[in-house]
Amino acid sequence: MRLAIHKEEGSFSDHWVDYCENKHISYKIVNCYDSDIISQLNDCEGLLWHWNHNDYRAALCARQLTLSLEKSGVKVFPDVNTAWHFDDKVGQKYLLEAVNAPLVKSHVFYTKLDALKWLNQVTFPKVFKLRGGAGAVNVSLVKNKAKGRQLINKAFGKGFSHINRLNRLKDRVWELKRDKDFAAFKKVLTGLARIFIPTEVERYSHNEKGYIYFQDFIPDNDSDIRLVVVGERCFGMRRYCRDGDFKASGSGLKSFDPSIIGTECVKIAFEVAQKLNLQSVAFDFIKNGNNYQIIEISYCFVSTQFPGFWDKTYKWHSVVVSPQFSMVEDFMENLKIKQ
Repeated sequence: MRLAIHKEEGSFSDHWVDYCENKHISYKIVNCYDSDIISQLNDCEGLLWHWNHNDYRAALCARQLTLSLEKSGVKVFPDVNTAWHFDDKVGQKYLLEAVNAPLVKSHVFYTKLDALKWLNQVTFPKVFKLRGGAGAVNVSLVKNKAKGRQLINKAFGKGFSHINRLNRLKDRVWELKRDKDFAAFKKVLTGLARIFIPTEVERYSHNEKGYIYFQDFIPDNDSDIRLVVVGERCFGMRRYCRDGDFKASGSGLKSFDPSIIGTECVKIAFEVAQKLNLQSVAFDFIKNGNNYQIIEISYCFVSTQFPGFWDKTYKWHSVVVSPQFSMVEDFMENLKIKQ
């Protein structure tokens, strides 16, 4: 039994390779962007590929390649169920609503007329989002009808750039104030350069237009809860908002203390992950009154180590662990079952 790993520095693949080396698992490095990738996998049982929204090539081929490989009998991580909705908040809306998951009330419109009609009937604030983007880069608070109308006109006009360069720079300046280190300073310099020099994603992406997406704003929250489910393990943290900001995503302010994460939230995460048959999923939860609601989901995430996890009986296990290692363990077990 042999694994294929698409290796890219700084991705999950770093951990997958380490795991395979330490456990003496046979693997080979492949390039999923090669034209002959299908033949490269002829001697492999499964493929591990951490693709993300920052690579325009992945947006062009990852979902198509994954489905094609599954049709040929090759197991893939992430598989189709796990990743087709990645970086697609509109797709997630339909998916979560279809299984009656507790999603924050979400609204999508495909004509300007429908959007404006809705706008005239609702209260504010609302949260505006583009379909894609991590770390809350394409998220803003709509405080009144005038701002909502401005966004709708733009959505059905010239559209929105895939990346907001100014917001990206502001976030990096904030990180420099928080971390006060050279790495953060370098990111500010890069952000300044990107004001004038677009990334590959920007050069090869079209403006987002022809739709508009809003979520209800849930007040009285200074944080959200990030829960990661991989198989029968749930990892978690609480993420805090920056001063003067309603978003916790991207702040870098977090606590891994399990006592401040409700068991009911963990239960919902396990149940939805099972319903959707997901190999890996990161949920962003927020408290709405006495209930937990899902903001959005993603198969991948930044964190690579947690101080413990809950099992499916909601028992806490206090042991330093990497979800990326759990991904390989589950994947290998699935291959054995297949054989």
